[in-house]
Amino acid sequence: MEIAVAGGTGIVGRQVVRIAKERGHQVRSLSRREGVDLVKAEGVGSALKGVGTVIDVSGLRSMHTKKSVDFFMATTESLQQYGKAAGVQHHVVLSIVGVDKAPAGLYAGKQAQEEAVRHGDLPWTILRATQFHEFVEQVLDRASLGPTVLVPRFKTQPIAAAEVAEALVDAAEAGPQGFLPDLGGPRPERLRDMVDKYLRKSGKKRLVLEVSAPGVLWKAMRSGALLPAAGAAVGRQSFDEWLESRES
Repeated sequence: MEIAVAGGTGIVGRQVVRIAKERGHQVRSLSRREGVDLVKAEGVGSALKGVGTVIDVSGLRSMHTKKSVDFFMATTESLQQYGKAAGVQHHVVLSIVGVDKAPAGLYAGKQAQEEAVRHGDLPWTILRATQFHEFVEQVLDRASLGPTVLVPRFKTQPIAAAEVAEALVDAAEAGPQGFLPDLGGPRPERLRDMVDKYLRKSGKKRLVLEVSAPGVLWKAMRSGALLPAAGAAVGRQSFDEWLESRES
């Protein structure tokens, strides 16, 4: 197939591009680095010419609700509009487990994206996945204040990004299916424990403080509402196994 990967240079996007190419598909990566701006709709039309399937793993680093909603609405509109004109037959989207239970911040943006895709003009598949193992690195990057790390009180069920990418390519090959079962890792984890383990493996010393705040998203993180429901698909690699596979 001719597949376009929106956000093809990101954590999951790179893996989607690699796996799809290994399976013999023709793959185009869409990102600003490659001359395609989904928000401004620049270069999208030419990038989608001849493409049959779009896999959208684009994202942004913001927990601001309006910014998140604006971003995902703009990118989805670009892919839908130019995709329809180009004859795209399948729009595959990566979302997050629990977006319907925590309509705030990034989750609000992903929920808006889901609605736009569901009511759009292209046949669609949506896969909700939990946080990736690499999420712990993002937390350390964004929430470190000198020797201190502020970690949200968060029950998650992390999964390998490569396994999410495999599931997305599987979905592209299978054709439009609507909502797929949620996809999570093999077992639940406490985010603070993940950060502690990562720091020990890296040989770094930081003061890790677990924090929380009012609001629907923080409540969902604390309560376990963002864990996959019964019947969800389960990944193979645990966080500990992922951590051991990395170089110190």
